[in-house]
Amino acid sequence: MSQLASVFETFNGPQPAGWLKSQRIAAFARFEHLGFPGRDQEAWKYTDTQRLAEQAFTLASTPDLAAAEQLMAQQALPLDAWRLVFVNGVFAPSLSDLQDLPAGVVLQPLSQALEQNLEHTSGLLGRLAGIDNGVFTALNQAFAHEGVVLRLPNRQVLEKPVYLLFLSVAAASPLMMHPRILIEAGVSSQAQVVEHYLGDETSQTLTTRVTEVILEAQSQLNHLLVQDPGKQATLIGRTQVEQKRDSHFACQQINFGGQLVRDDLVSDLNATGAHCQLDGLLLGQGRQHLDVHSEVRHQAPHTTSAENYRTILNDRARGVFNGKVIVKKDSQKISAEQHNANLLLSDRAEIDTKPELEIYADDVKCSHGTTTGQLDKDALFYLQSRGLSETHARGLLTLAFANEVIASIQLEAVRQVVQARVAGYLPYPVDLGDDT
Repeated sequence: MSQLASVFETFNGPQPAGWLKSQRIAAFARFEHLGFPGRDQEAWKYTDTQRLAEQAFTLASTPDLAAAEQLMAQQALPLDAWRLVFVNGVFAPSLSDLQDLPAGVVLQPLSQALEQNLEHTSGLLGRLAGIDNGVFTALNQAFAHEGVVLRLPNRQVLEKPVYLLFLSVAAASPLMMHPRILIEAGVSSQAQVVEHYLGDETSQTLTTRVTEVILEAQSQLNHLLVQDPGKQATLIGRTQVEQKRDSHFACQQINFGGQLVRDDLVSDLNATGAHCQLDGLLLGQGRQHLDVHSEVRHQAPHTTSAENYRTILNDRARGVFNGKVIVKKDSQKISAEQHNANLLLSDRAEIDTKPELEIYADDVKCSHGTTTGQLDKDALFYLQSRGLSETHARGLLTLAFANEVIASIQLEAVRQVVQARVAGYLPYPVDLGDDT
């Protein structure tokens, strides 16, 4: 028996027989059948996960809340929000705040939802992202226990954002976490959800995150995904969205990197009027590896989508962007735009980019493009001729490049924090309070 199989047997053993236990067994069997993917698989051509098979990961039981509280105080986002906090994969009620939720809104840990409303929760779990959606989705479902359930009734407009904070702090051995987030937005409802992964620099972790989103007619969801899991962390995630008539999904992804970070984002535009807006900023340094795959599927006429992903890489960091837009047969009068821009600050940094269009309809407006390069020498010369030092000029140009995505963050307080964080992260530091 493998080490991971032993962990799974211990985890799933105490559970009573029933739907959930059998589904976990089927999911783990699927994971074992597929195994950790290597570069011989097209979807993982530039990202090898075989080293994960050599590490011994365990599940946390009693996390260090004092260390988590300190990390939270230093780096959590300054939000007036309903907040759920998880430490090393374990729900931390003492750090959470769910007071004064509007009547009819369900916002609770997945473990609690499975206990209180198994039938409805099990109907959501895996409905969009099941065990056939990849090996890490199967692994996540095998250990499905903790995460978040958010259900909005029809015409509910949340006045405050929902903040989902996943903290990882150092433990005696490498840890794995498998959060599952289920969001169901009723007709004409509106919400902002911030999904934040934050780890200290010494924690060795494997996190598989799966977020499933169902948007009913005319609903709107703004989803901000901030990933800063720590330099020794592996974070592999999937976001799967089902959009109905006139629904609007906007996602901003800010990725500060880890040892390996991979994201798959899929949105199905299933009815007329559905719109999807995806914006992403990836920052890598050292030997960090950042990989993003997006897939927008126009499955109905009169649907629209737009993507803007930007990558900044330094040292020997490597980035991957694979963006695919699929226009199904009879999906006429659609509009889809996709752009990927990449800035390499080092001769040793590397980016592999592959924008794709698959069009099976003839009355459509689709475009895609990608650019890769270094800082513009003419722009640098111009700024230096105006009295700026070379370091300051490089910093301003790099930050301006990042701001194309940062500006899409709707929450002003978060936008300012992210901008300051990016400015301090760059190899050419920028003092945002310096007007010279």
